[in-house]
Amino acid sequence: MGVPATGHKDARTGLPPAALVVLNPSGQRTRAAIEAVPFMIGRQPDNNLVLRDNRASRTHARIIAENGQYVLEDLDSRHGTWVNGERVARHVLRNSDRIDLGVPESYQLTFTLEAGEINRILDQISSTSHSAGMGDNNLAKLRSLVEVARALQNSLSTQEVLTAVVDAALAVTGCERGFLLLRKGDSLEVSVARDLEGQPLDAGDLRVPTNVIQRALNSRRELLSMSFNPGSAETLEGIDRSVAALELRSAVCVPLILVQSGSMEETRIASYAQQTVGLLYLDSRLSPADLSAGNREVLQTLAIEASTILQNARLMEDQRVKLQMESELKVAREIQRGLAPVSLPSEGWFRAAGSSWASNEVGGDYFDVRQVSADVWAAVVADVSGKGVSSALLASLLQGAFLMASGDFAEIEPTMSHLNRFLLERARGEKYATVFYCMVNSAGLLSYANAGHCAPFLVSSDGRLRKLHTSGMPVGMLEEAQFQVVQMQLETGDKLVIYSDGLTEAENAAGEFFDTERLRNCLRDNASMGAAELHKVLLSTLDAFVEGGVIRDDITALVVEYI
Repeated sequence: MGVPATGHKDARTGLPPAALVVLNPSGQRTRAAIEAVPFMIGRQPDNNLVLRDNRASRTHARIIAENGQYVLEDLDSRHGTWVNGERVARHVLRNSDRIDLGVPESYQLTFTLEAGEINRILDQISSTSHSAGMGDNNLAKLRSLVEVARALQNSLSTQEVLTAVVDAALAVTGCERGFLLLRKGDSLEVSVARDLEGQPLDAGDLRVPTNVIQRALNSRRELLSMSFNPGSAETLEGIDRSVAALELRSAVCVPLILVQSGSMEETRIASYAQQTVGLLYLDSRLSPADLSAGNREVLQTLAIEASTILQNARLMEDQRVKLQMESELKVAREIQRGLAPVSLPSEGWFRAAGSSWASNEVGGDYFDVRQVSADVWAAVVADVSGKGVSSALLASLLQGAFLMASGDFAEIEPTMSHLNRFLLERARGEKYATVFYCMVNSAGLLSYANAGHCAPFLVSSDGRLRKLHTSGMPVGMLEEAQFQVVQMQLETGDKLVIYSDGLTEAENAAGEFFDTERLRNCLRDNASMGAAELHKVLLSTLDAFVEGGVIRDDITALVVEYI
């Protein structure tokens, strides 16, 4: 007994539900349901499936319905339409057919039938004429298993995988109810509940005999099958009263266990010492389950496939989430880059060169240089504590606050106090930032305040180095923090090198840090260079040192020069 051979059909197409699994050039997978025919494929925006590849034709191909089947037609495309490696003009689509556009590193499409149609195929093949030999019948069932496995591999969600597993198991055994229970902590929870017709069970029909399931888990067997006499005392007392209440004639339990793979001979269901990820439970009120030798083997093999594909599907979902997050982080990084200075002064009495490199997709460092007035330039380097998106967001907010504050206040101390209050209000003491903020006027007067940041180097053109040690409390830690402003006179050719601790803490392959001494030597050896040249040499020296090593923190370097 099985699902009707006709299966469920989509009212819009008159065919079983189907879809294309779309693998785009960047490796992301999506599903495009074929909800109407003709289903147009191409570069043109009004196609049902839009291919964002200039090498694809505007209307590349289409899928139509013909004689109860899906047919793929090439529409005189430039590079052709290919199915399973062969160029085609027309092709009757079968489950898991691979469709290509005739160009490398482009879209790959996989035609896939929905779970209900999988069961129809399974039922048709496994219901081979009883007059056929046992060997032929078992071969048909193995073919059906291959069909199901291929379809499961094209599934894009765990729920689709689980539903297909239950539907296939019901079709093989002829049972009337099927459940897939997944382990959640120390218990099993119903994830899928289906009937033989491929429909979800109603809420009132979700009862299962828990003692029977527990017996299956305790038996340490790959498959447990039980038959019951609903009126017997043994059923009422020895098994589970729910068996009698449900009037069950038979039940089948197949634990889903983590698959252990080694060589071809070693591949097997893992022992119960390893984690049971779930259980497939089937039962029948009308007749015993069909567990002939062939069906038993198919069901056990299906359980192995289900366990493996279940794990793969979960990994794939994790990968999809990761890809989505990476895409969002990429956008965030582009936005953050857009907030960096578009150009730095390279002529006149004040010049600057700087860069910021994020160890993650987005960083918690930032630097900025802006002209406060005709005779005054301001520069800032900040490093927000921690890593990741939260630090990057605060760094961007802090940059905006700096722009506003430095426009409203001509003095350094009010600007630093404003940044301190701003960060306290938004981070509530959970994040802080080290900040070095300075202003230089056309007469060469340098004014600066250091809020817990790395002490910058003052580099004279004759090779003399001076470290500006004055430091205070980072911003965002204490409401009453005070920021000391220091002033000093610059000489022509003096350069101020401001950096974040990611620069000196960069490691090479030997585990050595770039450290302050290497930074000092680099600056001393190249002291006669201008700001742009010194910045370039500093980065190339760092790159040569780190090659093959580890960058664990954001790296920011800013060189300002008084001419």
